[in-house]
Amino acid sequence: MENLYDRRSLDELINNVEAKLKSSGIDDKGIFKNCIKNTLKTTIQRKEDGSTFVITGDIPAMWLRDSACQVRPYLILAKTDPEFADMIEGVIRRQCRCILIDPYANAFNEEANGKCWRHDKTEMKDELWERKYEIDSLCFPIQLAYLLWKNSGRTSQFDELFNKAARRVVEVFRIEQHHESESKYSFERENCVYTDTLSRGGKGALVNEECGLIWSGFRPSDDACQYGFLIPSNMFAVVVLGYLSEIFEKVYGQDDFAAETKHFSEELRAAVEKYSHVPVNEGESTFYAYEVDGFGQYNVMDDANLPSLLSIPWMGYCDMDDEIYQNTKKVIYSDINPYYYEGKEISGIGSPHTPARYVWHISMGMKGLTAKDKSEKAKIIREMVATDGGTSCMHEGVCADDAGKYTRPWFSWANSVFCELVMDYCGYRIKG
Repeated sequence: MENLYDRRSLDELINNVEAKLKSSGIDDKGIFKNCIKNTLKTTIQRKEDGSTFVITGDIPAMWLRDSACQVRPYLILAKTDPEFADMIEGVIRRQCRCILIDPYANAFNEEANGKCWRHDKTEMKDELWERKYEIDSLCFPIQLAYLLWKNSGRTSQFDELFNKAARRVVEVFRIEQHHESESKYSFERENCVYTDTLSRGGKGALVNEECGLIWSGFRPSDDACQYGFLIPSNMFAVVVLGYLSEIFEKVYGQDDFAAETKHFSEELRAAVEKYSHVPVNEGESTFYAYEVDGFGQYNVMDDANLPSLLSIPWMGYCDMDDEIYQNTKKVIYSDINPYYYEGKEISGIGSPHTPARYVWHISMGMKGLTAKDKSEKAKIIREMVATDGGTSCMHEGVCADDAGKYTRPWFSWANSVFCELVMDYCGYRIKG
């Protein structure tokens, strides 16, 4: 198979982007070129069976969420270059196989070799690297398949394998609406920090299963949820259930399942809007909580990992002008959010997953992608370039007071978010 990083279509895109950045007065120091080629060189493994295995970079396993995000920028090339469309379709095929192996797992081995992060108390299989149940892990493959269709016109990814995987996702979502009474999933890790395991014998904190929200054991950071109803991930599920309705109506012609997923999406949206609002002040407008338990308790914060509250319009849940979203954005960019940091060099959102006062490049890129003002996008691009630590790559977290201190010398997911922001600024926008 030809190396994708040597494709003419990719070089033409890089040349066009660099020319547009230069004409705008932005010097990206060649970081866009390095980042968009780095993922292709270091993490993507195309297989003879047509599938694509994508490692995270520093761990030899494939995360359902990360792999989808890592290949997103190449959707721009999929319309005109079938090699990129084939590669992305291969990722989707591999993700669907993984979901059918175990929809409760977040990360998978290249083969059934028994390798794993830890020997956890849960129903492990040799194919699993880690078995942390996260709603978003089941959403991202569906989003990627839908976006490949909308950006390239391709529908061959919607085969019987995708059909089975999609139906399994919906089945799990229905079960986890009633986590207390219907779910058999549990997860415990011994001798670890509290964010790496679930309480109550692996069941997690008690939630009100009558409220209609979907339970998630872990956040996109792979950290345990404080309250089991993770709002950004439930919002993402609202969106992808809508995608499934359109796919099954227009591609498969299976109107019953299309109607079922449409109804599920509407039902879940109503539950999100009923249980996730927090008043700004008594009698005034509201903002979204990050997590709730359905009994009235809620967690006010945001995390850099996607989906996040910051990313709500990016995932397609609402418009950027939505009043509640704008209220939420003000809250998460204030000291009300314990993971918002203002430093000598940069300011932004971090994560409990990394040290205090470390701002994530993913969150910086998402701030740019959800900015309407092009000058703000340019400012954020410059800030990300200035905090690369001389590596020509994006990192996980960067110290707000000293950009020379960072976690992960390079982080493929962050590289891809940076590339998407730069392309967006230059007029290359992912449809859908």
